[in-house]
Parts: sequence; C-alpha cells; structure tokens
Amino acid sequence: MLYRVLLITFALSLSACSSWVYRIDIPQGNYLDQKNIDKLQIGMTKEQVKFILGTPVLKDSFDHNTWHYFYSFISGRNKKFNIRKNFTINFKDNKIISANGDFKLSKNFNTPIEN
Repeated sequence: MLYRVLLITFALSLSACSSWVYRIDIPQGNYLDQKNIDKLQIGMTKEQVKFILGTPVLKDSFDHNTWHYFYSFISGRNKKFNIRKNFTINFKDNKIISANGDFKLSKNFNTPIEN
C-alpha cells in the first residue's frame, strides 16, 4: 500500500514539473515583413523578386510561374505567439503579374516597374 502511494505521489510530482521544461521556438520558411512586400511592383523579374524576398520555399513543379513563400513560427512557451503567413507571386514571361496572401500590397504595386 505504501508503495502505491509513493508511486502515485512520484507520478503526480513529475507531471507538475512539465511546465518547467524548456521548449524551443521553431521558425520555418521565409520570414517576410511588410516593408519588403511594399517594394514589389508589377513587371519585376524573378531575379528582382528573389533579391527582395529571397528564394521561395516552394516553386510549383508543374507551373514554374508560381512562387509560394511560407513562414511559420511555433512558440515553445506560449501558443498565442504562433504565426503562420503565406504569400504567392504569379509570373508571366518572367515578370510579376499578380501577388496575394497574408500581406497588403502597396499602392505602387500596380504601377509597372518600367515607369
């Protein structure tokens, strides 16, 4: 009987300590911020986009004109800080024709880069 009480006490004490365990933050993908998205404009080449945003996480195997940028941050301590963002850019003839996702496009986005 004493053995069972000690075993239960030990098990409960271990579960109470689990909140003290260090959990790491896990960032994955391309970290994008609004100031870089604001630099994008219709007509930019793939190389110009790569210079501004970096290499995309995913290039569609069947459609080389669509680039996907994903970012996720999983907090090890608090789930309310978890972040998931995505941004997709479409190209035609090696130039941006559209973009959409979790970021707001700038007012200048629809102004062609040639101007």
